[in-house]
Amino acid sequence: MRDHEDGNGGATTGPSPVDRRKTGSKHHLICDGKGTPLHVITTAANVNDITQTLDLVDGIPPVAGRPGRPRRRPESVPGDKAYDSKAVRRQLRHRRILPVISRKGAPNIKGLGKLRYVVEQTFALLHQFKRLAIRWERRLELHHAFVSLGCSLICWRRLKKAGS
Repeated sequence: MRDHEDGNGGATTGPSPVDRRKTGSKHHLICDGKGTPLHVITTAANVNDITQTLDLVDGIPPVAGRPGRPRRRPESVPGDKAYDSKAVRRQLRHRRILPVISRKGAPNIKGLGKLRYVVEQTFALLHQFKRLAIRWERRLELHHAFVSLGCSLICWRRLKKAGS
């Protein structure tokens, strides 16, 4: 990933796949099975999702709770056909993570839509904050601060709902 500053959009912006004359950015997100965001990366709009897969998995913080060493990686990582790559599968297995990824040209894995729905729901919750749906900040640090705040609010709402 290359950060570049230009006069229009700031760092990590690139040509939009929809409108090439405009620059934009995109969020890449990994969450748990209940939709709690674990790690978010912001890249240029034209960056392929598969290039960020391992960075997302490596960015998951340790999860405390049970006695012993905190777990640093998930047991499995589901993904749609956009994440199908032999290199990604090999790297996930090397990290002792089971890849549950549909293969290109093959029928979809049964039940994967329910898992993908959780991720799409988390994107919707994150982008309900208007400042994250459309990036207004040129400085990437400010945008990351707002993304972290949005993820914190999502987690706080889930904890508040579970406690009542």
